[in-house]
Amino acid sequence: MAANDRDFPVSLKIPVAWGDMDALQHVNNVVYFRYFETIRIEYFQRIGLMTLLASEQVMPVVAETSARYRRSVIFPDTLLVEAKVSEVGECGFSMSYQVTSLQQGEVTTQGSARVVMLDKSTGKKKALTAELKRQIVQLEHLPTES
Repeated sequence: MAANDRDFPVSLKIPVAWGDMDALQHVNNVVYFRYFETIRIEYFQRIGLMTLLASEQVMPVVAETSARYRRSVIFPDTLLVEAKVSEVGECGFSMSYQVTSLQQGEVTTQGSARVVMLDKSTGKKKALTAELKRQIVQLEHLPTES
């Protein structure tokens, strides 16, 4: 793996299931979005967003997502799925994902998502709380604003 691959603060190892493969005998493209969802929820737990959901009238919504497939993956394998926040805005943030095949020792897929916070009662955008921004900055080891 390249030296710059280690800048993802949240990672999980996910075994490839036999049922993740399609008729062409490689992991189906749609499955990567499930991997992204799994690591996104792990990220949310680390920054306390899941607790915030239970106590506040806000919810995160994936407004946009994409994947770039670089290499095929087949069963059996274990994937290192990683996430980071690449940009923080007033009402949401952008995430980057990386999937690495441990069998191949190579990055197989890269992805991104834009997550927007919505008010549950109005369905309109809602600003990120100062605490949520602080948790992201702390997890990402970003410099604080002066």
